[in-house]
Amino acid sequence: MEIQGRRRSDKFEDRGSGGRGGGGGGLPIQALSSVLRLLGLKGTLVVGALAAGAFFFLPADLKGQLLGLVAGGDQQAPSGTGSVCDASPDSAQACDFSRVVLGSTEDVWTPIFTENKLPSYGEAARAYSLPTLVVFDNAVSTGGCGRATSDVGPFYCPADQKLYIDPSFYGVMKSKLHAPGDFAQAYVIAHEVGHHVQNLLGSSRLDVRGETKNQVSVRAELQADCFAGVWGHAARASLQISDEDLKEALTAAHAIGDDALGHSDESKFTHGSSEQRLRWFRRGFDGGDARKCDTFGVGKHAEL
Repeated sequence: MEIQGRRRSDKFEDRGSGGRGGGGGGLPIQALSSVLRLLGLKGTLVVGALAAGAFFFLPADLKGQLLGLVAGGDQQAPSGTGSVCDASPDSAQACDFSRVVLGSTEDVWTPIFTENKLPSYGEAARAYSLPTLVVFDNAVSTGGCGRATSDVGPFYCPADQKLYIDPSFYGVMKSKLHAPGDFAQAYVIAHEVGHHVQNLLGSSRLDVRGETKNQVSVRAELQADCFAGVWGHAARASLQISDEDLKEALTAAHAIGDDALGHSDESKFTHGSSEQRLRWFRRGFDGGDARKCDTFGVGKHAEL
């Protein structure tokens, strides 16, 4: 990827360090999978689950922990101190990179919404509302989705239409997930933006008759993957995305499939298998048509 000379988004907040105390507590990392399985859909359905009315999406073993996570509702945490982006050269680079990717998603999704080249869920498409990217260190309070620590990874809060990320997560991707590279990092941001697109379209609030909550969760997660691919397709020329870059994103998508994280019971999948995540990302990336990302239009869950 090439980011030199590219536009940086102005929809960016540096919250500084929120510390680990106060608020509603946090979700501890008891196992790597407890972090990675939250990637993506957790944005709408983890710290934002209660506020967004989507608590039913969550796997049962997380519900008790999440009740603790958001305990106290929107209690204000102490203001962050210092600057995340100024903390180190690596942090500064991560912040700058994130602003470039976010700016690129703005350039891609704005005309798609204007031209209404989108799946339809009964709500008229409106102008694309730009989400804000918030960077923080350790912990953060959101505008309607409670308080979260860095342990939950990147997430999207539908109540305030903001994406939240601790830049140190990029290091986690490299060292723990074995998914290094700038395009793998870009995929994470684009995926969270995909949940913002779902929020605007209304697909994040859909239910599917006859399916379990986990199965509906898989549909939402795979759609966000496909939307991330749509962004990659449109940005390929402007960001000079190479085949090697694409491999980085595919590695990340594969690594966070439910089966890759050690889950063998498909009925408990909440994000989809590695094969599904790869396939839906490729559908968006290869075709570039968001209308082809209608995972909720697929008849049977088994056909996803």
